[in-house]
Amino acid sequence: MLQSQLFSKTQKSSREYDSVNATLLTKAGFIDQVMAGVYTFLPLGWRVLNKIENIIREEMDKIGIEVFMPAIVPTELWEQTERIDSVDVLFKVVPANINSKEKNDAEYILNSTHEEVVTPLAKKFNFSYKDFPFAVYQIQTKFRNEARAKSGLLRGREFRMKDLYSFHTSEEDLQDYYHNKVKQAYIKIYDRLGIGEDTVIALASGGDFTKNFSHEFQTKCENGEDWIFFAKSINTYYNREVAPCKVAENLHSKEKFLELKEVFTKNINCIDGLIKFLNLPIEKCVKTVIFENEKHEVIVAALRGDREIDEGKLIKLTNAKTLTLASPETVKKITGAEIGYEGIIHLPRNVKQFYDNSIEHLHNFECGANKTNYHNINVNWGRDVEKPEKFYDFKVAKQGDLHEETEEVYEVFKASEVGNIFQLNTKFTNAIDYTFTDQKGEQKPIFMGCYGIGTTRVMGVIVEKFHDEKGIIWPENIAPFAVHLIGLNLEDRTIFDKAKTVYSKLLREHVEVLFDDRDDVSAGEKFSDCDLIGIPYRVVISKKTGDLLEVKRRGKNEIKIMNMEKFLAFLEKRNK
Repeated sequence: MLQSQLFSKTQKSSREYDSVNATLLTKAGFIDQVMAGVYTFLPLGWRVLNKIENIIREEMDKIGIEVFMPAIVPTELWEQTERIDSVDVLFKVVPANINSKEKNDAEYILNSTHEEVVTPLAKKFNFSYKDFPFAVYQIQTKFRNEARAKSGLLRGREFRMKDLYSFHTSEEDLQDYYHNKVKQAYIKIYDRLGIGEDTVIALASGGDFTKNFSHEFQTKCENGEDWIFFAKSINTYYNREVAPCKVAENLHSKEKFLELKEVFTKNINCIDGLIKFLNLPIEKCVKTVIFENEKHEVIVAALRGDREIDEGKLIKLTNAKTLTLASPETVKKITGAEIGYEGIIHLPRNVKQFYDNSIEHLHNFECGANKTNYHNINVNWGRDVEKPEKFYDFKVAKQGDLHEETEEVYEVFKASEVGNIFQLNTKFTNAIDYTFTDQKGEQKPIFMGCYGIGTTRVMGVIVEKFHDEKGIIWPENIAPFAVHLIGLNLEDRTIFDKAKTVYSKLLREHVEVLFDDRDDVSAGEKFSDCDLIGIPYRVVISKKTGDLLEVKRRGKNEIKIMNMEKFLAFLEKRNK
């Protein structure tokens, strides 16, 4: 491709965005923002995205069949699975004006995911044990009503995704496909995308799909949005949201019991104000939080003052579907106090109580007195409050925490998710009454799995990971072109002809090449654009090079001088 005819151009003066990928992809002419979380993919960006998706497609074709499902569907499909009111990113499609409404005033769902489409689809065709197992996938545009679309391609309102769905006659068969086929296919994909060495499989929350752990493929990245906790002795990675953790034994656990005291703390109902007023370390404070589940049952959760509750862990622990903070009226009914003064002493026995392991070894600690304007200090287990038989883990993990069972200190690093997989089991097949007929003619349940890769997100993560102060550094397999041919001194017809000859020769050898044939741009600007765009190999032709080529690898300082035959041999060797 001739750079002079490229539809898009670099925009080095473009504003800085909230993420590296948005800034560099915009400046380099790969994407253009239409609004927050929505982008046009320009020619360079579209080439990269197609390469990413083709690699994924090639590996998915080995374990599934490609289909293409609609973006908008009837609301009835989502009502049938009872998710229409629970998926908090769901868009609805309605007529935009009166003229459109007069033609058709129906409302539709704009899919954020496709379980509601693929499950009825499968039910139409495959219902005998002979039809199983099977899997279908698509690469399609998704839509999610993100509260704050941010981080460029990492969290958009419109994005591309590959989603694979598998169907099985037993949980054992689902497990085999999940672990032995999908995981291996994903590993191969990330190797081919150039991020395999730094991508790990981490346990994560099942979210809306399942109460079991899901598995995330996380790529180590300094700018990553997730914290990954690694327990080396058992070779297990966890997303922070599910990392089972405990704190080191409290430093004050050897203190003698001090006298329990009730302290007047009028208008001091926040942890920062409390520790300052009482002159206590925050680690000796117990924070009591009261929730209600979907059945309006009250749940009391207590943990150390310097820790935050991980609601996902607490929901799983309490077998709740949802948890909401209790109203001031409920708090007062349970504790007799206003919010901010609740504690763990003298709570009603019929209230479900959960204590985090961060407070198990505390001595002489502080907590609310369950009396407005008062807190207790020097509280101790056994003497002032009955010590629970079991402590739990429902805190947000922090660096320095120990694995709950092995008691080793976690290794912690930042990463970005590049894929996730879930065992749906019978959640959706039960919802639409999809069963199969076994060999005895009996109806049996069907087990499902779903497996996603956000293709546009992967593109953004790769830029976050591979860049320097000059621009993007694309892995070779997904770069928009293999070679960026730079022509200098093109006003000299001899040099121009040499450059055109090299360009033609590369094309004949099926080398993807972007030829910077612009004759009104300085050498400095050409080199700057080349570094910004990030194509793997820069090849320069100028008066200085004569009949040879000046070759430089993006991200490296070494420059090599070689003839065309040697360069082609070099490229062929790299591609093997």
